[in-house]
Amino acid sequence: MKEKLIPVWWLAQRELKDQFRDWRILFPLVVLTFLFPPLMNLVAGSAVEFAAKYGGELILDRLVPFSILIIGFFPVTVALVVALEAFVGEKERGTIEALLGTPFLDWQLYLGKFFVGVVFPLLASYTSIAIYVYMVKKQDLNLPSPNLMAQLLILAAAHALLMVAGAIAISTQSTSVRAANLLASFIILPVAFLLQAESFFVFWGNDYLLWLVAFSVLIMAILLIRVGLAHFQREYLLGREIDSINLKWIGRTLFDSFIGEVKTPFEWYKVQVGASLQKIKTPLLILSISAVFISVASYQVMSALLPPEFAEKMEFSDEEKEQSLDKLQSAMGLPADETEITFSFIFFHNIQAVLVMFLLGLLSLGILGELAFVVNIGIIGAVFAVLDGMGMPATTLFMAGVLPHGIFEIPAIIFVSAAILYFGAIMVTPNPERTMGVVFVHALSDWLKIGVGIVFPLLFIAALIEAYITPQILAYFVQ
Repeated sequence: MKEKLIPVWWLAQRELKDQFRDWRILFPLVVLTFLFPPLMNLVAGSAVEFAAKYGGELILDRLVPFSILIIGFFPVTVALVVALEAFVGEKERGTIEALLGTPFLDWQLYLGKFFVGVVFPLLASYTSIAIYVYMVKKQDLNLPSPNLMAQLLILAAAHALLMVAGAIAISTQSTSVRAANLLASFIILPVAFLLQAESFFVFWGNDYLLWLVAFSVLIMAILLIRVGLAHFQREYLLGREIDSINLKWIGRTLFDSFIGEVKTPFEWYKVQVGASLQKIKTPLLILSISAVFISVASYQVMSALLPPEFAEKMEFSDEEKEQSLDKLQSAMGLPADETEITFSFIFFHNIQAVLVMFLLGLLSLGILGELAFVVNIGIIGAVFAVLDGMGMPATTLFMAGVLPHGIFEIPAIIFVSAAILYFGAIMVTPNPERTMGVVFVHALSDWLKIGVGIVFPLLFIAALIEAYITPQILAYFVQ
């Protein structure tokens, strides 16, 4: 294995020499690396004075970690240009033929470029963080705990890996540096949104959830690297000269994959949906077992977290109970008026949730989609642990208030999550006979077949039962 990695190091040395000779890359990177920490320190100092003036001690404790998170992110965005032109830049300079003519394997070429793309942003990111920490240490500000500091450093590395992997994937699919730079927004904007979510956890101060976030981002980065390795083909770099979106081809390929040569709905279910079910049978088994484990684990964890005197504390007046119910419904996106919770509202609300899960899975190779699955299933156990802690008949409420429609709704969630998991798995699986675009369209078709053929009908039945039957059963048992 060591001998196979030697060409990777040779290519990385060549790239590093080229990058260190290019002042147009070094100058903005050096300026941002050494200028941004003092600027952030000045902003943090002003924020500290403002918060101290009005008694915001909790915010003060989290300003430094938040600043470290931001400081570690910005140098990566500037150094991203190195990864964006990794292959397409060679093509424009006319040196791609010599590079691809070497006896290096495809994965050696990819990893050599990837290594150089990561070194620059990560070095700049950690240097900026070190400068800022040194400046904070000289002032009357508290440094983050070792645990939180480790999380911030891991997040900085995960951001660099994620963005560089995405940039190199774009570089292999683009035909010009200009096109690659325009597509860079599809990397920077999602990671910026991710940074906002991470900032929420930093200010919240929940270290366990922040570890989960860091672990999830690392998994996404590794999967994106795997996507690049799986779909990198040197012949493809020389075969394309013009960037174009062939909507007719996309539509025809999607239609042929979705419908095929079937003539009737029954035949479509038997042939097309049946084939897609065969593809996701392993994810279905995994998620079915996981659903039971997650719901039981969430029940046990929530029960352990509830204080012994929880039931006494939850003794509210009727007015307080009504206000609490209104707040809970508002937080869940439900209308306050029970008469507005109709079949159409329930059905379209569930469809919206399913589409959001798919969109999250699409943007993260399935990771965020599966995280949404864990949250949805985990809420069931947590809610019934709370009900049990309040002294209410949790088992009766589950059998009467959840199970009637849940026997359709929960399998629908499992099916859609299994299709998302398959989507992510197929995107990171090498397939030399198909390009990334063809693999994506066929994977999207499989998800649509599962969604239209199984998930939507299950949600339709579940909404009917939840709107018209479940309330009657629940009223009979709890009266």
